[in-house]
Amino acid sequence: MENLKFCPKCGHETLKWNNSVKFSCSNCDFVLYHNTAAAVAVIIKHDNELFFTVRNQEPGKGKLDLPGGFCDPKESAEETCARELFEELELRINVEKLRYLGSRPNIYPYKNISYNTMDLFYEYEVDEKFEIKIEESEISEGIWIPISGIDIDKIAFESQKDFIKNNFSKI
Repeated sequence: MENLKFCPKCGHETLKWNNSVKFSCSNCDFVLYHNTAAAVAVIIKHDNELFFTVRNQEPGKGKLDLPGGFCDPKESAEETCARELFEELELRINVEKLRYLGSRPNIYPYKNISYNTMDLFYEYEVDEKFEIKIEESEISEGIWIPISGIDIDKIAFESQKDFIKNNFSKI
């Protein structure tokens, strides 16, 4: 946040960050709130296995991730789940089968800006494992891992580590 110094309204180098959620300009009345962004993570489950992707970009390149992403404006969390699963995996889902499990705060560092997120976790159970078509700009592979074999340290994001560890007791 310290890289943002110039006010977008008056152009002066007087933009200040309050180290929490607010940018303000000491030269004019400009104020911008950098609020928490909503994001979803979908825990796709088949019997006692969970589906993970392997990240193909930073943050967390090469680490495990749950399919999902940021909510777009005017989009419900369930719509985000469906959109992200299709974008990342070309997987079409029935949103009525999504089950909300809970949420965790997270920090998503991207290009020198730390975005505070509220990660909403959903479960989607499938009757059989599926073939996926990977969006290689985002992920390098998709893998099924038995719940008892999940290595928490290989998961990219703290919110996912905490959620999986605390909600899937066999780990």
